[in-house]
Amino acid sequence: MNKRFSMIRDFHLADWFTLGNAICGTGALLSSMSYLDDNDVLHIYLAVGLVFLALVFDVLDGRIARWRQKASLLGKELDSLADVISFGVAPAIIAYGCGMRGLYDRVILAYFVACGVSRLARYNVTTEEMSGGSGKVTHFEGTPIPTSFAIVLMLGVAGYFGAVGENLWFGVWKFGGFTLHPLVLIYAISGSLMISRIRIPKP
Repeated sequence: MNKRFSMIRDFHLADWFTLGNAICGTGALLSSMSYLDDNDVLHIYLAVGLVFLALVFDVLDGRIARWRQKASLLGKELDSLADVISFGVAPAIIAYGCGMRGLYDRVILAYFVACGVSRLARYNVTTEEMSGGSGKVTHFEGTPIPTSFAIVLMLGVAGYFGAVGENLWFGVWKFGGFTLHPLVLIYAISGSLMISRIRIPKP
């Protein structure tokens, strides 16, 4: 007979850190929406700080799992879902909050999230395939999705210098009646690198 809260009881220590990652990513989303409400740049700083904290949790959960030699399929799925929130959706929403709200901006931000999701899916599949033979994974393909923190940090710096909203770096372009902020192209580059065939050595 199943005990109450059996799923929670089955969590390993590393899984709780993974949940911390997801919670921080969600907090970053909420902070970005708060910025849209009152334009207080402190919300942008908080969002950036929460994504950084999510990155810390993301690093620690892997280290704890290896240290305790306890990993599970549940933990693996939790990690991917948390990363989608913290390093895929949250950076895109922070960009939207900072002023990248044109039609072309939205298309590129959606592309970025789709690339992040695809990268994580490929990561899960290739991990199983590559570890099946020798039992050890030497590399992965595409840049890891947590690298998007570099973009988030850049937006935090932009907020500090007042380069948000109508003052975004590189201004705004108009094509066919719709707007594009050139700064959003860094998201297109980041997303494309995630789904590329670049080999990243596994530490």
